[in-house]
Amino acid sequence: MLATGGALDSAGKRAAFALFYAPLHFLVLREVVRSIPGAPAVSAVTDLGCGTGAAGAAWVLECERCTVQGVDRNAWAVAEAQWTYRTLEVNGRAVKGDLQRANLAAAPTRAVLAAYTVNELTDPDRAALLPRLLAAHERGARILIVEPIARRMAGWWGGWERAFAAAGGESREWRFAVPLPERQRKLGRAAGLDPRELTARSLWL
Repeated sequence: MLATGGALDSAGKRAAFALFYAPLHFLVLREVVRSIPGAPAVSAVTDLGCGTGAAGAAWVLECERCTVQGVDRNAWAVAEAQWTYRTLEVNGRAVKGDLQRANLAAAPTRAVLAAYTVNELTDPDRAALLPRLLAAHERGARILIVEPIARRMAGWWGGWERAFAAAGGESREWRFAVPLPERQRKLGRAAGLDPRELTARSLWL
C-alpha cells in the first residue's frame, strides 16, 4: 500500500510501475482532463501520492500555464517524478512528505489531484483525507480523484460519491479507445492483459 510504501517496495514493482502503469496513468489522466469542462483552466496542481509524476504532468500539459507540486512519501517515486517533470518540460517539483500533511492551497484556479492513491490508503488515512479535500473545495480548489474501475473499492467509493455529490460534484466512469505505445502493448500481452481500452472512474469538484 502507498500508506506503508508496499506498492513500491521491490525493484520489480518499481520497474512495472515506471515502465507499464505510469504511461497508462498519463494517458488516462490526459483523456479525463480533456473530457471535464473547466479542468484545463487551472494554474497549479497539487498531486497527492504523485508516484512517478505521470498523472500530474498529464494535467499540467493540458493547461496553458500551470505548475505542479507532487507529494509522495517514497523517495524513489519523488526522484522519478522530478525526472518526469524535467523530461516533459513541466514546471513542477516533487517533495517527499505525508499527503495527510500536504498544504492544500485553495483558490479558484488551483486544483488537488489524487490519482490511483486513495484506494491504497489505510481506512483511517482515507477517512481523514476526505474532509480535508472537501474543505479545500469550499475555499475554492478544484478536486479530482481518479481510480481504476474495480469492485474491490466498493467499500469506500460509494461514501465518497455521496460526499462529492452533496458538495455539488460528479462521479463518472470513463472508457477511452486510445492507441497505446508499442512497449505498453507488448508488456500488457506478456502479463496476460489486453489493454485496448483504457478505463477509469473519477470524482470531480
